[in-house]
Amino acid sequence: MPDETSAAAPVAAVSRSVPAGADVRVVSPDEASAADRHAIDRLHVPARALMQRAGAAAAASIVRRYVDRLNGGVAVLCGGGNNGGDGWVVARALAATGIRVRVDEVVAAATADCIAERSLCPESVTRGDADAGEAIVVDAILGTGGRGAPRGNVAVGLARLAALRARGAVVVALDVPSALDASSGEAEHAVRADLTVTFGTLKRGLLVARGHAGTVVVVDIGLGDAIAAAAGTAPRLVDRALVRRAAPAFAHDAHKGVRRKLAIVGGGEGMVGAAVLAGRAAMRAGIGMTRLFVAPESVSAAQTAIPEAMAAPWPASDDAVQSRMCDWADGVLIGPGLGESAETRALVERVLRGWRGPVVLDADALNVFADNVDGLRDLLDGRPAAITPHPAEFARLAGGTVEDALAARFEAPRALAERLGATVLFKGVPTVIAGADGSAYVSATGTPALAAAGSGDLLAGIAATLLVQRPDNVPAAIAAAAWVHGRAAELASGGREARGVILDDILAAVARVWGDLDALACYPELAVIPASGAATTTSAPDA
Repeated sequence: MPDETSAAAPVAAVSRSVPAGADVRVVSPDEASAADRHAIDRLHVPARALMQRAGAAAAASIVRRYVDRLNGGVAVLCGGGNNGGDGWVVARALAATGIRVRVDEVVAAATADCIAERSLCPESVTRGDADAGEAIVVDAILGTGGRGAPRGNVAVGLARLAALRARGAVVVALDVPSALDASSGEAEHAVRADLTVTFGTLKRGLLVARGHAGTVVVVDIGLGDAIAAAAGTAPRLVDRALVRRAAPAFAHDAHKGVRRKLAIVGGGEGMVGAAVLAGRAAMRAGIGMTRLFVAPESVSAAQTAIPEAMAAPWPASDDAVQSRMCDWADGVLIGPGLGESAETRALVERVLRGWRGPVVLDADALNVFADNVDGLRDLLDGRPAAITPHPAEFARLAGGTVEDALAARFEAPRALAERLGATVLFKGVPTVIAGADGSAYVSATGTPALAAAGSGDLLAGIAATLLVQRPDNVPAAIAAAAWVHGRAAELASGGREARGVILDDILAAVARVWGDLDALACYPELAVIPASGAATTTSAPDA
């Protein structure tokens, strides 16, 4: 190991106070209901108090984002359950400020709390079908309770909602868009929302069906202790505070040894670009030195493409692993552009046997262990380690189909992490990160610009850098890398359509992410996830 630092300890950093963050949990509908029930039954919070907090917070979010549309009036489509009750609260709150509000009672109030909130709505709120040209329409028909194809008055209400959206009204959904499955994200019958205000927790389906949810805002309704008690094992949404802790600023006297040395093993014949992308991303993420180990015929190309790095051929023996890698590196990334063959399988095993420190495995370094989790576990042997599979790579390694993996995207990474004794970053929309210690995170940053060859190589370089700098908390470091990767794509897109954004744009934007970590949410908003494909600046409401 190099003399300047110890790879067993995190990078020394500038001391500064970092807020703990909002600890927003990504939950199933059952977990969300359990938190509500715990607050009501165990903490003795009246159900109507939760409803009133939810409606008031949603009204505030509407005003904050659509102040230029409020003069056009607001229509609230209410169902008969508690989601409808939330809608009646929104109507009352907006009307109290002089906004013209109409309530379209799609289904008559049926629950006690919905009936009570309906009775409090002032006479200034007009009742009747939402057909008066309102500029904003609030979807309070079903919420998380929707299952299957809508019927009867609910179907009529959703058709009316769709028509209003088609003529230009902004649609705001309460908790989730009606008829969107809050667990799976199935949205065949849902009307797309421009803004979804969800209460206390972030429902899984909103992250899977990003195209239907619009901008998603999580607001506090006072469930903190209840969430910890009833859904405390649910994955945490990655936020800026977590990234700041996982990737702290370097001290003013830091040198390249402090910033760590990373070896990247990849770049088979005709695929050296993958290793180069990973190396460039590692540099943008703050690595101190990089050495690319590539196929012999690719060494010259690698050195030319990334002159800041060193380049060498793949180590052909255990002695070469020791002399070129173990005596130099603080961490190793294996896989970008490696290729899948008996030769590369032997190379991966040789490196993992010789190098016993922090490691990230990506792409073909995983494919060579298809259906052999136990063999990979034995080679990793409990070291600080992470794997970064996309759904197909995950399925090859863990067994089963891609469809199986996606259907269990929030559970399967935890099971695999436990089997491997390593952190698993499961790429996708959203990205789910699970640690061998039982911790779990979800990253919801990103745009369709990441759906391009080479994007995973950028992520691998960022992940390896943060892991080698923070081997004391691998799951958090890898979760931070996923967030940084996605946020760079948002910044590179600049609010535009992802078409035309290339990896060089995203790579350059990685440098901008580090200056984008100080924005805080504006209470009662705990987290804001921009609409799919849209980006924001730190000064914008959705930052």
